[in-house]
Amino acid sequence: MSDLIQRAQAFATSAHQRIGHRRKYSDQPYQVHLEAVARLVASVTDDPEMIGAARLHDVVEDTPATLGDIEREFGPAMAALVQDLTDVSRPSGGNRAVRKEMDRRHTAHASARAKTVKLADLIDNCQDITGHETRFARVFLGEMDALLAVLGEGHATLLKKARTLHGDCLKKLLTARADHDPGSPPAGLASFFPQLASSTMLRRFREVFAAGDIAEPLLSFDAEAPECTSARIMKSRRLRIAGTRVDGVVQAYVGLSDIENGDDTPSGRHLQPISPDQVLGLDAPLMDVVGILTRHDHCFVSVFDSVVGVIERDAVNHPVVRMWLFDAITLYEMALCPLTQQVFPEGKWQDVLPATRLEKARELQRERGRRNQHSDLIDWLQLTDKAQIMLEHQPAREALGLSSKRVAKQVIKDLASLRNNLAHSQDIVSHDWVQIIRITQRMAELGLPQ
Repeated sequence: MSDLIQRAQAFATSAHQRIGHRRKYSDQPYQVHLEAVARLVASVTDDPEMIGAARLHDVVEDTPATLGDIEREFGPAMAALVQDLTDVSRPSGGNRAVRKEMDRRHTAHASARAKTVKLADLIDNCQDITGHETRFARVFLGEMDALLAVLGEGHATLLKKARTLHGDCLKKLLTARADHDPGSPPAGLASFFPQLASSTMLRRFREVFAAGDIAEPLLSFDAEAPECTSARIMKSRRLRIAGTRVDGVVQAYVGLSDIENGDDTPSGRHLQPISPDQVLGLDAPLMDVVGILTRHDHCFVSVFDSVVGVIERDAVNHPVVRMWLFDAITLYEMALCPLTQQVFPEGKWQDVLPATRLEKARELQRERGRRNQHSDLIDWLQLTDKAQIMLEHQPAREALGLSSKRVAKQVIKDLASLRNNLAHSQDIVSHDWVQIIRITQRMAELGLPQ
């Protein structure tokens, strides 16, 4: 095994293990999937970058690592491969079908090497999903079929294997449906609580706070400006990055760490291009900012197609974002009440909740009643209480996007951690970045047609 592959394996394993990442349906440690994809790629090529990218293909989407981290650790060629394998759709881009089409177009323009890795990823995911989750498998196989249409430049052996597997799984699925009728794919959360999808609070979550509320002005220099001059000005203003103008337009940026010991050499030799998927307008929703910062170290803000501002991941600690995240958790919790009442009508949810937690809710209800603040008992349940009830009903878990009790417990634990860190002014970027990504994605899907 080459040094590059070993380092990629160590990096990916560590990144996924740090967040306790496991496969959604089989509950295996996530590195099992990474190993399977790498093994498939290695069966058709000895290219260390391709095999390394197979290990790294999900770190940007699923862990706090960015494409910048990949480039710093493994170089630009590996970063380019991982970027080809990373989804580019934004949370506000539309429903799942719309976002998947955006990602499919991105994949269509990927290199042949990346398409080979993508084929290996599809093969292993197909085996896992169709073997464990029949209802979602129908959705996945449709998406896989669309992707196979643009992966023709991938390795012929894996392309043939993927097409054969897709056909076999589809045939088995159709046979199982005819024999047992497993029902429709799981409904989204908005289907259980349609009024939430059109609520004022949800509109505020999506629209009121925007990229312009947290962006910082981007100082820029001509590409020909001496490094020493640019570095001196950046240090005096405590800036970590600055824009680089090419032909009068900001098209790239440079980091202080790259030029702080420079001389009269033009700063342009260290410039890093700003890619289109890093740029948003001032009015872009914060959920799209989070989406970009999931992939990149920096999100740039433009006015009239000119880059004028920058947002770094630390900006998520900004009071505006913290308020926005409180809204997200509140919305999620709001949705659990009507969902609980629908799943357990006529108060039958009380039979599921432990007696001690039920009595705690009754104490709160009685206390509020003494203050003439009357409401239903369910309104006094804590977030963890409502979640505990939902754990007992599989369709409810599916509506919440939770594939198992273990996943549900982890999500609620993460939500509680995020809420506590928000309340106590802790650094949520360091502690809760992955959960911020996940709750942003869930809230983005509310109210969208499936």
